[in-house]
Amino acid sequence: SPAMAESDLTAPTGAEAELLLMQKQALAEEEAAKTKRELLTHYLQGKLSREEQSSKWGLHKVRTAWRSVQRKAKDQELRQDIEIFSQTFTRVIDCKDGVIETLVRDLEEAEEQQNRALRSHLHLTDQLLHLQRCRLAYLEEGFNAQVDALKAEFEAERCGISGGEGEW
Repeated sequence: SPAMAESDLTAPTGAEAELLLMQKQALAEEEAAKTKRELLTHYLQGKLSREEQSSKWGLHKVRTAWRSVQRKAKDQELRQDIEIFSQTFTRVIDCKDGVIETLVRDLEEAEEQQNRALRSHLHLTDQLLHLQRCRLAYLEEGFNAQVDALKAEFEAERCGISGGEGEW
């Protein structure tokens, strides 16, 4: 019967049904494996992303710590330099203070010496002035004596001329 033959063609046989079932199971397993791979991939990508973020954060922490260490080292180095400069500056200032004190003493001694020389000069000038005044007084006395002698001589001659006016 042709109708039966047709239904026999369309109806799967036991082996075909088993094959179809195995194909469906294989497809389902493949789908499950694919879903599992996708979930695993998604999980691993998330984990990788978190690890990269963590790595960036860790690197940032390391850089920050390294900069902090470098700053502390530089700070210590600069403080040592400042201490050295301060000590050097103090020594230079002490040296210059010593030179200034020496110069002040030398200046005071020079002023004292100048004052002594000035007093000595004024004393000698006073003595010279006194000597010149004495000499002038002596010369004035001699001059006055000569003037008096000349006056006396002149008067004597005048008296001699006036008394002897007739003699001429």
